[in-house]
Amino acid sequence: MIFRRRHALAIIMAMAFTIGAILVWAGSLPNSWYQDKLSQATHTNAAGTATVAATAYKSSDQAIAAYNQVKDSVVTVQNLQKSASLDDGVSAFDNQNKDKQQTDYQTASQGSGVVVKINNGTANVVTNNHVIEGSDSIQVVDANGQKAEAKVIKVDAAKDLALIQVKSTAFKQVAKFADSSTLKSGQQIMALGSPLGTAYASTMTKGIISAPSRNLTAAQTNNQSIQVIQTDAAINPGNSGGALINLDGEVVGISSAKISASAADTTIEGMGFAIPSNTVAAFLK
Repeated sequence: MIFRRRHALAIIMAMAFTIGAILVWAGSLPNSWYQDKLSQATHTNAAGTATVAATAYKSSDQAIAAYNQVKDSVVTVQNLQKSASLDDGVSAFDNQNKDKQQTDYQTASQGSGVVVKINNGTANVVTNNHVIEGSDSIQVVDANGQKAEAKVIKVDAAKDLALIQVKSTAFKQVAKFADSSTLKSGQQIMALGSPLGTAYASTMTKGIISAPSRNLTAAQTNNQSIQVIQTDAAINPGNSGGALINLDGEVVGISSAKISASAADTTIEGMGFAIPSNTVAAFLK
């Protein structure tokens, strides 16, 4: 009887071990299949070299293609203003010229712009009027960091738009504009520009169309109401004049403003505004 009990116990233990092994093996199958679908990446550290699984996901995100299509047509626009200083030197030369002002240009503010036309060594760039307003000189910096002086062609202060022209052969890409009247709430878009200036040139942020049509009254529009696109894509100082684009890399608006706080000092996030491309197209005619 004791032998039979021990024999039965041994059989039960063997079955339990076998079932457990099968479960472990079966449990490893999905993971093994998943690992086979991953590419292998090598990471080396002080302890040696270890092989780790890296995601094999290949992005089909249109945003990458859209960015590459328009990035070289988005530039930085610098508002330069005079800084006059009187030379108080004691040399004869200085004494002869002490009443002469030496004028230096300093960067008062920076924004963005979009190349809309290239012709015979010149490039036309659309930007916001408030970006260049009050400037003594204007400088445009392309995506590769090359600088060129610009002149004002025309402005529409009420719509916060300005067209400037640069004499340079460095600009090679013209932005393509889309019909902004077809925009829908929830549509994915991206904002390209130079938030905080050239240090962050060609920055892209992504969001959606929060509302395709809003009425906005601001100091930038001489306190006149204009139609704008509302978006939650991050728009910061320096983005003004930059491009708001769709997933096809087409400009649907010119970034212009954001609301960061209410009259009650309530912090507000994700409320940016752009001038519709159809308004810009009418201005450029």
